[in-house]
Order: sequence, then structure tokens, then C-alpha cells
Amino acid sequence: MKKFVNNPAEFVHEMLEGLALANPKTLKWAPKHNIIYRADAPNPNKVSVIQGSGSGHEPAHVMVVGKGMLDAACPGNVFAAPPMDYVLECTRLLNSPKGVLHLINNYQGDRMCWDMAREAAEAEGIKIATVIVDDDVSVENSTYTTGRRGVAGNFFVIKACGAAAEEGRSLEQVAAIGKKVNGVVRSMGLALTGCTPPAKGKPIFELPEDEVELGLGIHGEPGRRREKFRSADAMLDGVFEAVSSDLPFKSGDKVGLMINGLGGTPLSELYVLYRRAAQNCEKKGIKVARSYVGNYCTALEMAGMSLTMIRLDDEIESLLAAPAEIGLHIF
Repeated sequence: MKKFVNNPAEFVHEMLEGLALANPKTLKWAPKHNIIYRADAPNPNKVSVIQGSGSGHEPAHVMVVGKGMLDAACPGNVFAAPPMDYVLECTRLLNSPKGVLHLINNYQGDRMCWDMAREAAEAEGIKIATVIVDDDVSVENSTYTTGRRGVAGNFFVIKACGAAAEEGRSLEQVAAIGKKVNGVVRSMGLALTGCTPPAKGKPIFELPEDEVELGLGIHGEPGRRREKFRSADAMLDGVFEAVSSDLPFKSGDKVGLMINGLGGTPLSELYVLYRRAAQNCEKKGIKVARSYVGNYCTALEMAGMSLTMIRLDDEIESLLAAPAEIGLHIF
């Protein structure tokens, strides 16, 4: 597959350098440890919220660093957890008197690296709290996880925690918000194609033209099953039923509804899927109060989608509506 790549080993480094060069007033870059952080961080009057997972899921996580979102991100290589020393250095760099919140997607490599870094940082006197994100209803255990995976629902955890931190809430309060949001958000994905990491040079899995992978992971982990390719409505209905029945979401609930692209799906197709998801919510008596359509958590150029629903209350809705400033521009 053709890609805009120089040396595959330098792919993440060059991506981060480009991100920093595009946002010189708001972002800083610590190249030795892959750290992208706010130019005004750390702020002694707020909790620092940081995250890092494998690269290849952009805009998660390095492209949502900014006011009201993450204070810093320290990604690893494509689909690989950041090394422990990256996480430790990021924690040191963002250390605030109010503490540091680690947001961790539930993958074994991420859990191990972030746990070791937390122990080392706490030994240095840094105050840390942790929120584990595990919103994927597809499978209970997978290639890289014990328990459910963290996928696009991570966006809502970042947004709520970032807003709570901007309000000056304590570390314990910001962590409690993250756990509350994670408890009411559910996701599931569906792939039409595989994707090709730059260092691998070939797709990590392949699908026949007449099949899709229901419930895949964002690193290409197997999902629930392979199914025959069908109409957009029919495929969306299966994903919607799995997500809406898990919490379960019920008539009278107020929700945020997200249709997330996996990197290779046109926006036009995502809106076709959103249309059906909104219709299904209406049929179930579920009120859609906030809508999200686009690429939030991708898998390189994978063609596919995921559906995320979050049950809203007044507190969560207020935090999701709070202003945020990040380096993504559409014009």
C-alpha cells in the first residue's frame, strides 16, 4: 500500500514534529520522550490530565491536547504502548501541586507501562490518580486485554475530565468524574477492511469483499464474528442493538450519540450511519441531546465505523458542553 512515509522508524517522530510546527503558540514537543503538551502547562491551579497509548489512532490522543482537554500526551509507536520512561517523564513534566490524572485505555501493555510509571512517580512524591477506560462492549477479553477494551468512548472521558480540571476541581473530584463517565459510555465497532502499519508494510488482517468484522478492536483484534456485508442500515442496526442493550439504555434516557470513523470511511457515509442510529434512538424513546460525527479514534486508514452512546445527566452534559481549545482546524 502506498503511504506518505519516509523512514517507517521515524514515522511517529515526524508526525509529532509536524503537529508541533503547526501549533507553535499552543503546543510544545519533547522529542526524546514523544511528549506533546500545552505551552501553558503545568498550571499550579489545576490538575494535569495526561494520556498516551499507541500511535495510529489520531486524533486520539496527541491531537486533543489543549485547554479543556488533555494537558499532555505521550504516545508509543504505531499500535504500541508508550514505554514506561515516556510516561514517567510526561508525569514529571506535567507535575502540578494539584496532582496528575492518568487516563489509561484498558490494554495490557498500556496498563503495565502506566502502572510502573505511576509507582516510580509516587515514590518521587508526585500525587497521581488513575482512570481506566473500558467502553467496548464487543468482547470481554481479547488479544491485548483482560476485560473490555478502551475505544472511542475515551473521548468523553477526556472531555469531561479536562473540563472538570479547568474548573479547578481536586484530583479526587476529577478522577471521580472520569470513572462516572466511563460507567455510562458504551461502544462497538465494525470493520470493512484492515489497515497497514508503516513498519509492517502489509495489512494486519484481510477481509473478503463480501465480509465485515463485527466488534473488531482498534488494533485489528478479532471481534465477535465475521458477517456478510449488507446494507448500511442493516449493519448499523446490529451495532446499535449491541451497544444500546449493554448498559442498557432505555426509553427516557438522554444521550450523546457518536458515529466515529476508523480512518478510511468518508464523512458522507458516517452521516448515513448517524441517520440510522438517530432513527433507532427515536424508536426506543431515547433523546439525543449531543451529536458527534467524524474521526475521533481511528485505526490508521481502516475502513469502518464505531458507535458510542453515553447516558447524560446535568453534570456530564455541562462538562461536555464546556469550551475546549485544541490544535485541529477545518479551515
